[in-house]
Amino acid sequence: MNQRTTSGAWIKGVTDMFASQRLDVAQLCAGAGIDCTQLSNPNYRCLTERVSALWNTAISISGNPNLALANPHLVQPANFEVVGYVMISSDSVRAALERLQRYLRIVSDAATIEQITRNGLLWVELELYGGEASIPSQRYVYDLLALLTFLRWGSGNCLRPLHASLSHNTAHASLYQEAFQCPVQFGAARNAMAFKPEDLEQPMLAANATVAQLHVEHAGRRLEQLKMPHTRFRAREIIVSKLADGEPRREEIAAAMCLSDRTLLRRLKDEGTSYNQLLDGTRRELAQRYLRQRDLSLAQITYLLGFADQSNLFRACKRWFALSPSQYRAQT
Repeated sequence: MNQRTTSGAWIKGVTDMFASQRLDVAQLCAGAGIDCTQLSNPNYRCLTERVSALWNTAISISGNPNLALANPHLVQPANFEVVGYVMISSDSVRAALERLQRYLRIVSDAATIEQITRNGLLWVELELYGGEASIPSQRYVYDLLALLTFLRWGSGNCLRPLHASLSHNTAHASLYQEAFQCPVQFGAARNAMAFKPEDLEQPMLAANATVAQLHVEHAGRRLEQLKMPHTRFRAREIIVSKLADGEPRREEIAAAMCLSDRTLLRRLKDEGTSYNQLLDGTRRELAQRYLRQRDLSLAQITYLLGFADQSNLFRACKRWFALSPSQYRAQT
């Protein structure tokens, strides 16, 4: 099983926001299996499933489906671990984002951030991985807003996206547009923000090459300390890129990684997984995301997951969720 985790520092930012809304943080953490007394411990990390459980519990107790919009200004550099200090000492917003991408696993290996140029705009796209649990939409909203708030603060509060897109739907669109300070598309295929490329060239106010280098060296040591396995992440990225062409063969993935099939098998085994487990887990995570997107038909999802026909998708969903694809979609 691929166990993905998030740093206690990031969760501390989330719980600080909950506390500002007069929620009982100790109760919420206990219900999600998180030790709130350890959130200031730099070595403490939580399974991504527990982070989702924390959000679900907070939404349920607060009765506020828009809780993720509350107090995004509370985010601090320390919530990004050492990566936050690398970012604020970078030359520009774009450089800060590039460094976040490079060192994101320190904050969480259950997330990826990409910068993609599309139609003349630069999109910052966020993807989260839920493991054995579906991902509450509030996690996406909070993470994007926290990143936007941090970049605004670090660059002098001038940064504003042209558009934002969120994969969930809401009856409170105006609240989100106010928070992001731009038009927001709901029920979208991705969770992302679009900027003018030149806007990301704005300097960070605390830019300092010497200080940045010190933080970069520290971040590099943190990655080494975490001893995060890389093979399964690289293999997963290649699997995702090839699924729409049909189920990728293990030998094909090994070749794309410039490894022999035997070496790929050995490295995955050393990281506590196998190719079949990785392929199945990747499909499961993607299925959770695709089934939340109402504009995708089951036939399209079958194709995107590399299944030969819809009966294979049906059997996989019954095994993953004990529900049919339609039943799973109806409850999300």
